[in-house]
Amino acid sequence: MRLSTVILPIHRWSEGQKIWRRAEDLGFHAAYTYDHLSWRSFRDEPWFGAVPTLTAAATATERLRLGTLVTSPNFRHPVTLAKELMTLDDISGGRVTVGIGVGGVGFDATAMGQVPWTPRERADRFDEFLPLLDRLLTQDTTTETGRFYSAVEARNIPGCVQQPRVPFYVAATGPRGLKLAAKYGQGWVTYGDPRGPADVPVEQAPAVIAGQLAKLRAACEAQGRDVATIDTMLLQGSTAERPLASVDAFVDWAGTYRELGIDELVVHWPVPDSIFENDLAVFERIATEGLAQLG
Repeated sequence: MRLSTVILPIHRWSEGQKIWRRAEDLGFHAAYTYDHLSWRSFRDEPWFGAVPTLTAAATATERLRLGTLVTSPNFRHPVTLAKELMTLDDISGGRVTVGIGVGGVGFDATAMGQVPWTPRERADRFDEFLPLLDRLLTQDTTTETGRFYSAVEARNIPGCVQQPRVPFYVAATGPRGLKLAAKYGQGWVTYGDPRGPADVPVEQAPAVIAGQLAKLRAACEAQGRDVATIDTMLLQGSTAERPLASVDAFVDWAGTYRELGIDELVVHWPVPDSIFENDLAVFERIATEGLAQLG
């Protein structure tokens, strides 16, 4: 099992770079950031762009994997995103993981003046977005005309450092998203029950993940793929569970999900006076001691 973290893009780089370097020093497998234009309670507070932040982080670190968690079609186009990801992969020396999903109904959904898409419309767009992004990142030249996204002689030369392309970790719980994860994903991402933490008691949270893993296995079987070839990731912070309260709480939580088959746990770097407020000293102990205590 691997342990990673999410560092929100809320700090001016003079301060933010210290956090990314500290994440590497603490031994985290990867550090991700949210790819939003703004987000929930942070809407009227500092919030910087994901790709420039990750590019800066790539120059400030040496071993830490870096990634989006997650990027989406809400304000992205496959042609421009592919160019940015190829460049980021080069700058980082092949340390990029692309968490990607359909997107939600938050501020990103209307910031460019569009009418919010329905769940079906988001899924329809993702059905085009992900396959086109895959082709753009694996071909020198791509031409394709779609209902939502097109590319005309779009070039991505020299291609990614990681071959055949940067890995996709697909966030999905529904059948269409899981099919795409099984077909295109090197990893799969869940944050728990999409209904939200208020609707799922703590004791029921593992069963939700177990059910999702069963659906992922079925989707892989339908694609003729071994589910063991997909890394499974659980993002902490969207359930009523409190694994960062203490090292013991983390060990219990991590052990539960390791038994279910989760490969990578992702915890939020503490942010004071927010929903991600946690004791930094405890957090750092979890980073350095937590997985070792699983035995």
